[in-house]
Amino acid sequence: MIFYFTGTGNSLYAAKHLDTELVSIPQAMKEKELSYTAETIGIVCPVYGHEVPLMVKEFLQKAQFQTEYFYMVLTYGNRHGGAAELAEELCRSCGIRPSYINILWMVDNWLPGFDMDEQRTIDKKVEEQLAAIKDDIVSRRGMIAEVTDKDRAAHEEFLNNMSKLPEDAWQHLIRIGEGCIGCGICEKVCPSASIHLQDGKAVHVPGNCQTCLACAHNCPQKVIGLNVPEKNKDARYRNEHITLQEIIQANIQNEVC
Repeated sequence: MIFYFTGTGNSLYAAKHLDTELVSIPQAMKEKELSYTAETIGIVCPVYGHEVPLMVKEFLQKAQFQTEYFYMVLTYGNRHGGAAELAEELCRSCGIRPSYINILWMVDNWLPGFDMDEQRTIDKKVEEQLAAIKDDIVSRRGMIAEVTDKDRAAHEEFLNNMSKLPEDAWQHLIRIGEGCIGCGICEKVCPSASIHLQDGKAVHVPGNCQTCLACAHNCPQKVIGLNVPEKNKDARYRNEHITLQEIIQANIQNEVC
């Protein structure tokens, strides 16, 4: 059993390689009872600022897991900043004892920092990484990915930079420009119901935004952008092996289909 969180398909693609019983965390969070029993239970999700998304943190805090082998696979695109160590600390604060936490280097979809056209050209050997991770999980390997002082320093640098910004800075990251045709795709792919249609146009509502950028990457008109400069405002990304419908099924919160 794997619980996953995905904005542009990377973590869903990884999860599909590792198990056949997949549960979307945004959908699981709708349930009243968050108690799960399985021989193995995994979490596959991206890291934002080197840590799991806020919704994943909330899920781990609320859920109860009965398993002999709890593992996490964390997807990242540039630097992981000690993500495995931070995830282990989170797990233990939630009363979870992880057997295995590893990192998976994939396309970085963070638009302020990376050009999606360039990211697609980098061979990050994803299949080889996934094969090794799957072998680890099948053999029930016990391991937490190594974290160096350089990794920890990267996270401290990030926290220092964030401390200079307003506390809710990321809640105001999304900008909806002219040209919205009211197709509703942004509303359907948002895992936190932070976008809705109003008078036939998309409206972003700050407060619970996960900054996954699913709305920006999946907008067919490319009218959803950011309130900060982007590396390439014309380039967007979705994992080539994952369909738009799969992203919708994973994240839709309001029954608008």
